[in-house]
Amino acid sequence: MCMSRTCSERRGLCAVVCWLAIMVAAPAMAQTVSGAVTLTGADGQPPKKPDYSGVIVWLEPAGATLRPAVAPLKQAAMAQRNKTFLPHLLAIEVGTAVDFPNDDPMFHNVFSNYDGQVFDVQVYAPKTSRRVVFRRPGMVHVFCNIHETMSAVIAVLPTPYFTVTGPDGRFQLRAPAGQYRLHVWHERVEPEVAARLERAVTVGPSDATMPDAILTLSNQPIGPHKNKYGQNYAFAPADNVFYPGARR
Repeated sequence: MCMSRTCSERRGLCAVVCWLAIMVAAPAMAQTVSGAVTLTGADGQPPKKPDYSGVIVWLEPAGATLRPAVAPLKQAAMAQRNKTFLPHLLAIEVGTAVDFPNDDPMFHNVFSNYDGQVFDVQVYAPKTSRRVVFRRPGMVHVFCNIHETMSAVIAVLPTPYFTVTGPDGRFQLRAPAGQYRLHVWHERVEPEVAARLERAVTVGPSDATMPDAILTLSNQPIGPHKNKYGQNYAFAPADNVFYPGARR
């Protein structure tokens, strides 16, 4: 009788331990945080043709640190096509590998020499690709050292909870229950303006709708950039003569 009771108690204890293990291992249920962002001109007036795309919205866990480097490598791509980076704006998590496939019939030289991660993949041929792993957060402004008109932005974020608005400015984010800091960013919005919209957000146990936000675009045009040597672009290249070792 005693042995039977002992076995029963052991079975009960094992069941409790297994239940606790499952509860600890199971991720917190993700809830949705939604809202809308409106872009206005410096005069406070909305654009004649409303387009509120290109706003990055992300939730950064309160007190969080960067994920360890042993996390599975994520991948993304920014192609070069018709002397244009596609997409122009790419949002990724820290630790993501970005491929730069050259889909043009000419050489390119993708680089970034200020803000975020500095890199230079050197000149490479059509129908080939280069890869860069982004290991630090920041807004990385990307250019081509051959074609002055090419530019793009890679937003490297210390969180997997992010999105980029479409033309209607609406966004939805899903994140586990917890405390977060909400951030927004746009290429033509001054950092101090975007910082005013930062706020603490509590996720869970139900969905949350954020108040509509308004971002004022800067009236300052985006100025010309330097090449990877910090100099002005000297000439418009004749694309058919560029090859490895050619004067750049």
